Amino acid sequence: MENRINETIYWTRLSGDAWSLFAAATEKGLLFVGSAGKPFEELSDWAKTRVAGAELVRDDDRLRPYADELRGYLSGERREFSVPLDLRGTAFQEAVWRALREIPYGETRSYSDIAGRVGKPAAARAAGAAIGANPVLIAVPCHRVVGKSGTLTGYRGGLDMKTALLGLERAGVPAGEAVRHA
Repeated sequence: MENRINETIYWTRLSGDAWSLFAAATEKGLLFVGSAGKPFEELSDWAKTRVAGAELVRDDDRLRPYADELRGYLSGERREFSVPLDLRGTAFQEAVWRALREIPYGETRSYSDIAGRVGKPAAARAAGAAIGANPVLIAVPCHRVVGKSGTLTGYRGGLDMKTALLGLERAGVPAGEAVRHA
């Protein structure tokens, strides 16, 4: 994991009809996407432990490209992200997060599928831990990982958010509508 001394993390708050979340980026790319409905402390607590000493600065203009892509996804108008990401984890975590980005829109994979994809077929639990540590919800689509039987399993954003995101991808229902009816 790479932390930079005196780093600035820029953040914004995105809101829709039935959802609100925080997003943050560095000069390098999107660093964090929060859980729907969680307070600013989710971001600030994460930053304190993962990017110690960083200054948090609200900058809606700087975050506009990221916010636009997230809004486009949540409204059902975007299927992929083109903005740069600033992912920071162990080599194993980063391999898992790359594997998550390879899951096609509207499809799901199991934890054991992801473990196999990163060359560690016996490490489904470790893959699950890496998935749970994903700081960039939605853009790194950990919501597309389900239990081996297809059941919904844990998600940092909560199962309502996971259900809404999967509903958006499967049925084209904007995430706000899916959250409202979940």
